[in-house]
Amino acid sequence: MTYIAGNNAFGGVGNLGTVPSTVDLSNDPYRTTMNAGTPGGANGTSKLWLPIWSGEVMYAYDQYRVFEPLVESRTIASGRSMEFPIMGQVAMKPAWFAGEELLGSPQNHTTQTFSINLDARPIASYFELDNIDLMITQWQYRQELARQAGQTLANARDLQIGAYIVRAGLEDILGADPRAGAGWNKSLAGSTLYGSPFSAKLEYLDSAAATDADRADGALALLAAIEDFMVHLQEINASTDGVYCSVTPQTFHDIRALGVARDTGDLGGGAGRPFFGGVADAGGLGAGLRDGMFALQDSLEYMSCRIIKTNHMPNFDATNTGGAGAYDENVIGEARYNLDFTGQQGGANVIMKAGDATKGTTGVKACLWQSKAVASLGLQGMKVDTVEDVRRNTNFTVASMMAGTGVLRPECAALVVGGFDNSGSGAAGTVITRAATKLAFGMTSEYANTGSGTFPYA
Repeated sequence: MTYIAGNNAFGGVGNLGTVPSTVDLSNDPYRTTMNAGTPGGANGTSKLWLPIWSGEVMYAYDQYRVFEPLVESRTIASGRSMEFPIMGQVAMKPAWFAGEELLGSPQNHTTQTFSINLDARPIASYFELDNIDLMITQWQYRQELARQAGQTLANARDLQIGAYIVRAGLEDILGADPRAGAGWNKSLAGSTLYGSPFSAKLEYLDSAAATDADRADGALALLAAIEDFMVHLQEINASTDGVYCSVTPQTFHDIRALGVARDTGDLGGGAGRPFFGGVADAGGLGAGLRDGMFALQDSLEYMSCRIIKTNHMPNFDATNTGGAGAYDENVIGEARYNLDFTGQQGGANVIMKAGDATKGTTGVKACLWQSKAVASLGLQGMKVDTVEDVRRNTNFTVASMMAGTGVLRPECAALVVGGFDNSGSGAAGTVITRAATKLAFGMTSEYANTGSGTFPYA
């Protein structure tokens, strides 16, 4: 490849200095002759490392993120909020008599809007190094830093979206929602909060004290919750495409191991029939047991629900900010993300008081959602900056992004929790209520319509 010499090089962008008439990129892969480079700053090999590294960070981010592609994701070019419309239903005349005039009015088709806002401040991953040449010449060095920068941002974003999937599972539907009300054409209803008394065995999921049999009971209870959630989506006329269940790697393994023999008593009839062992007679679910399925991107399909595993389940206490505005290692982002996902806030409203657990644990065990339940908002994607600090003889590099999250359709999300009740009595038959569970998580509702009840909205 040969550049065109002169002021008209590169489509006539102006005089960038003397452009060599023959620059062979095949022999000069890092373009060390930078006379034809972008203006600003001294020429040299470091002029090109940032664009290369930026692309590698973005690629790593896309590879490691889990939740963002599984929800309603939008990117805006400017501003800090985006409105999503929730459409009502058209009017209907059960019997239209001859000569009867149909009269339209704004109330025949009401619309709500929900505003999703960006966070006040961006999230960032950063590092400082004193040898920028390593970023240019050493692929292994640059690739590892790019991987860590992209993975750090992806992990943080996963936790933020996961926190809002939990929020969606706990939010109540709006009483003024145009799809709600009585009558056969009004099918909107809130989802179930899966815990006890749906199944007290859910507390065994992810519990170190539970036996293999206990965890198998918990896995079976989770599959039952998936079945119930799929029925719920059908009953409210919601889409059953793009339905997901997120669990920890331990729970994922427990689900996949269902039906695998653990002792000779499990071999009745001469053979075990693993549920997810790819056995044709058992439905062909999963894959053969010779396949490990140990990669985080591996998934299982059950009743049209895709079961995924993640190391970033919101199942810990993120409420502790360390005091005086300091963030500790558990803080996810703004205060709205930082809930106590173990359900131990609010005094008597804890999901299960201390001492009630036998072999199980409390808190979030799994999240169920359809992709329209939560919205993820981004501003122009990712930004990568670097600055040379001559006083310190270092180069400081930051990868940052502006993002936001919000609840769109809480009826399309459900939460699976381990624990007994919200009164601290340890009574396994007591219903876990949404209102008390919000207090146990330290959650304040923010789901509300932001537009007027008619179209066009204010």
